[in-house]
Amino acid sequence: MPITALYAGLLAPLFVLLSIRVIARRRASQIGIGHGEDQALLRRIRVHANFAEYVPMALLLMALAESLLASGVLLHALGAALIAGRLLHAAGVSQTRENLTLRVAGMSLTFTVIGVAALACIALSTSRLLGA
Repeated sequence: MPITALYAGLLAPLFVLLSIRVIARRRASQIGIGHGEDQALLRRIRVHANFAEYVPMALLLMALAESLLASGVLLHALGAALIAGRLLHAAGVSQTRENLTLRVAGMSLTFTVIGVAALACIALSTSRLLGA
């Protein structure tokens, strides 16, 4: 699954960067667990957690679609949309004065990737099961 592997590899540094941002803020504010009353830390935690909540499902569905021989063009479009969505979401939520437009655009792209990849899995697996 080289296409999904490419996008997983491209997303991994973003995950690490989001993790480092949480750690750096924890150190600066000397908060080991939770967020205390530090709203900047809470935002960083949520950006990181949101990534961790949605990206694995998107990549899993992409990998399954790729294993069912989904179009390379479709998989690259999904991967690019997932990266764009995660960057937009992170940029929107990370700001002290949240940019709701970026946040919504990021989540919309992420949900679109999950939905389209799921539909591809359903269509391709149904086709195989029915012998078409």
